Amino acid sequence: MIFRLAWRNIWRNKRRTSITIASVLFAVLFASLMESIQKGAWNNMINNVVNFHTGYVQVHQKGYWAEQSLDLAFPYDGKQVLGKGIRRTLPRLESFALASTGSNTMGVMATGIDPQGEDAMTGVKSRLVKGHFLTPGDRSVVLGSGIAENLKLEVGDTLLMISQGYHGVNAAGKYPVKGILHYPSPDLNRLLVFFPLKEAQWFYGAEGMVTSLVFHLDSPKAIPGAVQHLQGVFPDPAFETMDWPALLPELLDAKKLDGAGNIVLYIVLYLIIAFGLLGTVLMMMRERQYEFGLLIAIGMKRGLLGATVWVETILLGLIGAFLGILCCLPVVSYFKKYPLRFEGDYSALLDKWGFEPVFPAELSVRIFLAQALIVFLITLVLALLPLWKVHKIKPVKAMHG
Repeated sequence: MIFRLAWRNIWRNKRRTSITIASVLFAVLFASLMESIQKGAWNNMINNVVNFHTGYVQVHQKGYWAEQSLDLAFPYDGKQVLGKGIRRTLPRLESFALASTGSNTMGVMATGIDPQGEDAMTGVKSRLVKGHFLTPGDRSVVLGSGIAENLKLEVGDTLLMISQGYHGVNAAGKYPVKGILHYPSPDLNRLLVFFPLKEAQWFYGAEGMVTSLVFHLDSPKAIPGAVQHLQGVFPDPAFETMDWPALLPELLDAKKLDGAGNIVLYIVLYLIIAFGLLGTVLMMMRERQYEFGLLIAIGMKRGLLGATVWVETILLGLIGAFLGILCCLPVVSYFKKYPLRFEGDYSALLDKWGFEPVFPAELSVRIFLAQALIVFLITLVLALLPLWKVHKIKPVKAMHG
């Protein structure tokens, strides 16, 4: 009976009901859109940096990641390590080198790779903007567009690289540029030079050696199982198995810091939402003051009246939250397909920090449900106000305004 009374009551004044439902709807929409863009931007950043080069899990000789020393390379026989969500093993031999052409020079990360396996995991071939990708027997390089721009290189030009090889041997070579890559991450564009693993081993004087094994996983969810499996295959203290948060702690810290800053914004947003909903509840109480006084005067129990008003407010919150979720889906889908793109000074600032100035939205039902639940809980708390008002109301005073 209470539910039936409440349902009828909320539609007696369609204007008031529409305002209340709209308040909840827009609260859910704004909160969901804000979180979707924030999470989408970070997922895009992590995907750019991790999935396009670093990988989600790597194995090195103990201490390599801290020192980045070629002398900590280890023998690798080419055997694939599979299992626990691991799809493929990618050997790499990487070290820093001085790249030059004419009078232009810059430091680069010269990396020997398995061209086929690297493309299968990182899709590096799809990043080509000029030329062709590597084959295992090539004696040529592909490089990032930032390097090509700084050194004024085109496909077919020659790149000279000088470095210190394995255990201090001299490393020098001239390589034709076979292709130019463009990554969403500006840092990768300014650092990466790829050549086939066999050629890199010759260049660095490290025959049969690799500095890291990168593992292509079925999905990021496979990281814990893969790490546990690899720690058994490559035990301490000789090796270290690292997932992407351990490989890139600065990226993880930046994400946490941004998340902490957003908590403040969410609190402000929820306060605005709460005051907006409070205004609609107070308006409802003021408009129905005479009605409440009359119902109590003719004998309706305060508990029943309070429960009815409380259920009315809950129904309004539920309807608003549900409609908010329905409105979120097309809006967030649009920003996922057509992400926000920044230009000018803000774009230059993001570029400086290695962040692509593109903010796609994250399409996740979990985000919509979480925000709808939070807004609904706010409505649930505010619904206690009319319940308290009904128990305190004085019928004669209420009927005389």
